[in-house]
Amino acid sequence: MRPIRLFIYCAGGILLAAALMRFVIAAGSPPVLTLPEPMLGIPLRYAVLLIVGIELTVALICLFGKQTGLQIGWLAWLTSNFIIYRIGLLTTHCHPQATCIGSLTDPLQLSRGISGWIMTLTPYYLLLGSYVAVGWLWLEGRRAKAAQFIRMSCPACGVHIRFDARNLGQKIPCPHCQKTLTLRQPDLLKISCFFCHKHIEFPAHAIGEKMACPHCNMDITLKEPV
Repeated sequence: MRPIRLFIYCAGGILLAAALMRFVIAAGSPPVLTLPEPMLGIPLRYAVLLIVGIELTVALICLFGKQTGLQIGWLAWLTSNFIIYRIGLLTTHCHPQATCIGSLTDPLQLSRGISGWIMTLTPYYLLLGSYVAVGWLWLEGRRAKAAQFIRMSCPACGVHIRFDARNLGQKIPCPHCQKTLTLRQPDLLKISCFFCHKHIEFPAHAIGEKMACPHCNMDITLKEPV
């Protein structure tokens, strides 16, 4: 999680700087700010202020929020909207220089070179980073969810029981036959693959299921050892 947290703080700092830069532009008096924004249809000054509010909100969430999933979700939403916006510009044949999400270097009289490349590539960095983080969090959530529960067979009736791993060692009545049992890790059974004759271990509750042999990759049906 450390790389994700670092990315979130970095993204928050970038968005905060971008919001402050846009605010400086909106507070100025360039004649271009009175023109209508091509995609939103409102004066460019108000469009810039709208973007300032959105970026500032997401920046504060990234810098001071506590829920990683929420922070990444807001970043993914913001950067996705940026891509949709740029696609809209392409379809209307409008140059990004004339928009509130276009070049911010000219009003501040900054160099077109390095600063121009930074302004162009930064949104794509945030987009890629946020989507990678979303995928990572999703995979971690699935792993954690799978690790929280254990399945075992009741020694009395053989019915499968699913329980929280934190309850290992506790005694409970079987929900089916009411016999008292101790929650424990399932014992692994061992059989030989019909094709390659190598050993395969599996939990008792998997008897009857089909799987690919981890050695020869042939499909086999798990059976109770003789």
